[in-house]
Amino acid sequence: MRRIHVGNALSAFGLGFTVPYLYVYVAQVRGLGAMTAGTVLAVFAVAALIVLPFAGRAIVRRGPLPVLLTALVTAAVGALSLGLAGSAVTVLGSAALLGAGQAVMQPALATMIVDCSTADTRSRAFAMQFFLQNLGLGVGGLIGGHLVDTTRVSSFTLLFAIEAAMFLLLAVVMTTVRMPHSPRFEEAPGQSSKGSWKQLVGNRAMVQLCVLGFVLFFACYGQFESGLSAYGVEAAGISTSALGSALAANTGMIVVAQFVVLRFVERRRRTRVIAAVGLIWAVAWLAAGYAGLGHGSREMATAAFISTYALFGLGEAMLSPTVAPLVADLAPEGMAGQYNSAFALVKQLALAVGPAVGGPMGASLHAPYVVTFLLFSLGISVLAVRLGRRLTVAQDQPWSTRSRIVTRGGTTPIPAEAN
Repeated sequence: MRRIHVGNALSAFGLGFTVPYLYVYVAQVRGLGAMTAGTVLAVFAVAALIVLPFAGRAIVRRGPLPVLLTALVTAAVGALSLGLAGSAVTVLGSAALLGAGQAVMQPALATMIVDCSTADTRSRAFAMQFFLQNLGLGVGGLIGGHLVDTTRVSSFTLLFAIEAAMFLLLAVVMTTVRMPHSPRFEEAPGQSSKGSWKQLVGNRAMVQLCVLGFVLFFACYGQFESGLSAYGVEAAGISTSALGSALAANTGMIVVAQFVVLRFVERRRRTRVIAAVGLIWAVAWLAAGYAGLGHGSREMATAAFISTYALFGLGEAMLSPTVAPLVADLAPEGMAGQYNSAFALVKQLALAVGPAVGGPMGASLHAPYVVTFLLFSLGISVLAVRLGRRLTVAQDQPWSTRSRIVTRGGTTPIPAEAN
């Protein structure tokens, strides 16, 4: 588990070097224009949507480690090629490789965490993963910002080379991991690829969780660098430096609050925690509305806008030990890889649709934009409460089931009970 966490930190550290500067690199440094730069960002999403359904099957059949190593090598080749690419065709091809590799890493690492953890340690393991990812992204972006120079292509080539090196270093670290045995797809008789997808779609709780996940990622993550930032600049008059401070407040809140929040959510029903996140994000959108639609001073508007990002960070810290372990607990034995990939597919779809919808609204339809996503946040709470009615006690309140087993001496299994 320690090696897996080191791997998460390394991959996030490498991504942090390039993600904030990708648009500038393609549009300005390489001189390929805003259209090509926008297409590159779209290619990342399209590549993820193409490979993730196959990634889930591969993880189930071969295990997460071989799939992760393949993804890391693919991402490293894509990153290095992107740093050397000089034409639109090579840039887009490199972005496709990098995007596909990045997308597959997520469910592979998540499945490794599931295989190496128990019900008692899973929430803390996913909280640690999220903490290290944000810390790695922040540190990588900070160092990358000091290395980059828009007048020198070579400085960007260095950034992409560092990113590729981080992926390859992670691959080396992962080769030292010895995964515990877990059932593979071919070990389950009478099942097929089509049957496994039918089984997943037939899991009503998982389908409801995927719908909830789409709304979560659409209403929050899909707005960070598109609609919300456009709204802040156009409606609230937020400066670029204040926008950077808001993003830093988001990351800072996650880093500071993650393990404090963990103590709170570990003993709460998972769906109630998610419902609380919806309410917190609704308050965040109210703060954003005050920043852009209120009549306060510039300083008050800036403070409200930064508070919006900080409140989003608090919600993210509550979700990290809640949603991913719930996906794992809904998966039948040996199917965690496919369930993780399906949820990652939903996330990528939301991240593709979110900016496309939120960007234009945030830039021009200020009041409708805030009201729309305020309602989406409240919808998160409603969907979470409805999901709770379909989960068993073991899925929604795993700590409660463990406590009862200990009380009974640890010998009598507790049957699943519907809320």
